[in-house]
Amino acid sequence: MTLHDIKSLLDADVLVCGACLDIDVKSAVVADVMSDVLAFGKPGSLLLTRITSPQVVRTSDILDLAAIVMVRGKSPSQEVLQLAEELQIPILKTDYVPFEAAGRLYGKGLRSPIEKADASHAAC
Repeated sequence: MTLHDIKSLLDADVLVCGACLDIDVKSAVVADVMSDVLAFGKPGSLLLTRITSPQVVRTSDILDLAAIVMVRGKSPSQEVLQLAEELQIPILKTDYVPFEAAGRLYGKGLRSPIEKADASHAAC
């Protein structure tokens, strides 16, 4: 699934990297705690989150995530948008709540990078 497909499916606005909509997304992670993203995210994944801080962009950069989708109509600051632009990390924004956004993506075949957390991730 491409970012263009995701943009259409989630009725999303592109806030950063509009020319990057051909990026192929492998899976999706829904999280507001960046330690969960670090534990469960995989390169090429999409991050759906309510968090709009610079840590979201930095975490995405560390994991080489495909893009960030900010849900519930959350808007990041100019500082966050500038950082994402510098690091070439696409940011989209949707008014859907996390559950609905994830359900729409799941319904079109996008899956989590892991099916279940194993015991080593139980503390996360």
